[in-house]
Amino acid sequence: MDEIYYNPQEYVRQLQSLLISDKKKIGFLFGAGTSLAIKNGASDKSKVPAIKELTKCIVDEISKIVEGQENKYKIALDSIKVELTEEKFNIESILSNVIQKKEIIGEGELNGLKKCEFEELEKQIKKTIKEKVSIYKYKDEDNFLDNLVHTDFAEWVGRADRKNPIEIFTTNYDFLFEMGLEYKNIPYYDGFVGGFEPFFDALSVENPKFSPHCTKLWKIHGSLGWAFDKSRERVLRKSPDDIDDKDILVYPSILKYSEAKKFPYISLTDRLSNFLKQDDTVLFVCGYSFGDAHINEVILSALKTNTTSHVFVLYYDEYTEENNKKYSLQKDSKLSKIAKETKKISVYGMRNVVVGGVFGYWKLKNEPDKEDTININLYFDEDAAIDEKANVAKVEEISNKKGNENWTGKGCFILPDFAKFVNFLSKMIIYNNEDLK
Repeated sequence: MDEIYYNPQEYVRQLQSLLISDKKKIGFLFGAGTSLAIKNGASDKSKVPAIKELTKCIVDEISKIVEGQENKYKIALDSIKVELTEEKFNIESILSNVIQKKEIIGEGELNGLKKCEFEELEKQIKKTIKEKVSIYKYKDEDNFLDNLVHTDFAEWVGRADRKNPIEIFTTNYDFLFEMGLEYKNIPYYDGFVGGFEPFFDALSVENPKFSPHCTKLWKIHGSLGWAFDKSRERVLRKSPDDIDDKDILVYPSILKYSEAKKFPYISLTDRLSNFLKQDDTVLFVCGYSFGDAHINEVILSALKTNTTSHVFVLYYDEYTEENNKKYSLQKDSKLSKIAKETKKISVYGMRNVVVGGVFGYWKLKNEPDKEDTININLYFDEDAAIDEKANVAKVEEISNKKGNENWTGKGCFILPDFAKFVNFLSKMIIYNNEDLK
């Protein structure tokens, strides 16, 4: 069967027309990958560890809790890892597992731990998450906020002229989006009401007409600034410095599946579902690897009920194995299968793509001239031309000189990198909404 090729120029023009349309309802789903993005020259302090790195840090830290004697917590984590399997062993599944066992254990033992020890393990996990993710403490350092990718994204949000406010859904616990929006004076609503001790109000989240002119920021997996008030069974928003580590509400495990609407997870996933069920809705996904089965089901179920909504996944699938770059979006990969079965989902990987349920590869249709290359470089990194005589890869000069070099048109689609995507959005402002070539 012949290979299918997609011209990135055509699909980027489509993305741009959607992003500048004042008729479409625009939403974003941002995952952990967006907290890794930093601008060239920016400090690594603005970078939040990815799930895999964060998991390793937390396991290592907890392994040091008891020194000079048998470490019950390390043994328990090893046991939990076997239960969850290597593939599913990450900080969110660990925390979920620990909290569930703490709730059901009673007077007995599980994984060699008693109830009080599960409580201590939960506290230590949350404490380490807070330490590793709390980059807000650098906000007053010179140029820190100016150098945030999220600040540039907030500027685009503030300058986008549209009838319907942008809705941002994120699984991240950090305050990067809040800091960016507030630094650029962008009003936003996050589901909390009140001034002294703001509390989560599910009814306002369910009401699409509530605070109609504000950007919406929905933190599906919780936040460092959320705490559960047991006395009144409600979720409060506070400064993380004022919250006891054990009370931080991140990835709330058992609570997320509670039928009680007062708990955020149900209300926020319902909001995502209802957003997608509206007509003329577009959801852009970036930094999210489709690792939350419940969120995936919410998206797929909502798309089945609406004929006009569409999801565009900017999928950063590049990884390194044995010093070679590889790409996880393949014909038979999990996300490819989802996009093949649901044609309302388009997946734009770094090298490969699934559109209309058909898997293919990125390839420019025509060799660009020098002027076109400047614009194309915003979203596509062309492969070096091939020297036919030497039969080796050769870096092409900016002048696009030809001769014995064989232009392939293939390359890497770079918008799945959140920093590159935000730069692309920023250039749309600079070009005053002119079409990219």
